Amino acid sequence: MGGMAVARVRPATREDAPTLATLHRATWQAAYSELLPPGALEGLDTPQVQQAWADTVEGGATVLIATEGNDPVGFVVAGPAPEDEVAAADGTLPADAARTVLVSTLLVEPRWARRGHGGRLLATVARMLRDAGASRGIVWVPAKDPASLNFYRRAGWDPDGTVRTLDAGGRALHEVRLTGSLSLVLT
Repeated sequence: MGGMAVARVRPATREDAPTLATLHRATWQAAYSELLPPGALEGLDTPQVQQAWADTVEGGATVLIATEGNDPVGFVVAGPAPEDEVAAADGTLPADAARTVLVSTLLVEPRWARRGHGGRLLATVARMLRDAGASRGIVWVPAKDPASLNFYRRAGWDPDGTVRTLDAGGRALHEVRLTGSLSLVLT
């Protein structure tokens, strides 16, 4: 029997660290090879990276994995927004800073894209964090990543006027911050 495999979202465990590292590398190689300098992605598949993912899963962040059938296809990492991530450009903190969460990573492997996994991941993590008392989410997206910008805008998250420039291995990476409600309307 054919048909689509069941798509699910589940909490990640420490045992998922190798899976997270593999998804991370595969997704970044496809999405960011033009934005990042050569060699920047080579280090994404090491024991240190797997250990870092294990620490992330156990460190209080909410880490969810999307699956289709038995295949892990993407993941999201979110948690309380650090002060320097939620602050205004002048460094002042918004009144709701303590109830603001940062979506630090949301990736779906390209061959599984356009099947609703990203929306399911965002909606599920938003619901969990809302249930835990959070009221608003933020995310940083590369300015030259229209697919991600459009994804968050469809979920009702919009740029808030704050931008930053990161040093990506000697190359400037411009990011814009989007923000929105954790009561998502995914279309």
